[in-house]
Amino acid sequence: MADAVFTIERLKKRADFLACARAPSCARGAIVVQARIRPENGEGADRLVRAGFTATKRVGGAVVRNRAKRRMREAARLLLPALARPGVDYVFIARGGVTTRPWERLLDDVKSALIRLAADRDSSAPDLSRSARPSAPSSKDD
Repeated sequence: MADAVFTIERLKKRADFLACARAPSCARGAIVVQARIRPENGEGADRLVRAGFTATKRVGGAVVRNRAKRRMREAARLLLPALARPGVDYVFIARGGVTTRPWERLLDDVKSALIRLAADRDSSAPDLSRSARPSAPSSKDD
């Protein structure tokens, strides 16, 4: 999707974060990524990717949480254009160690989580070939 043209916006409303919390997620290293397919709303919604970032107090104090969110924002800025799917909301959640993790390993964590979520979503699509097959004849005695 590197050649795809879409815009990336920030998630800011609590309801959007809660909706993503009910969606599939993938934990890798120092980060958790949640991905929710957004219902189509309005023109251009299929060319829009939204991303939100959060860090709980368990990660650390305000300074540490802000640093964690800055690192996640930069990782998302670098990787979402190549790996994100339009029409999807992503929430990045900091785990312990996100601020001390080497930058390359953090990028690998985000990249592998995004790839895994895309693969899971693609594999969970309904298989129409099975439902289109006629059912096997039953072996009833007449």
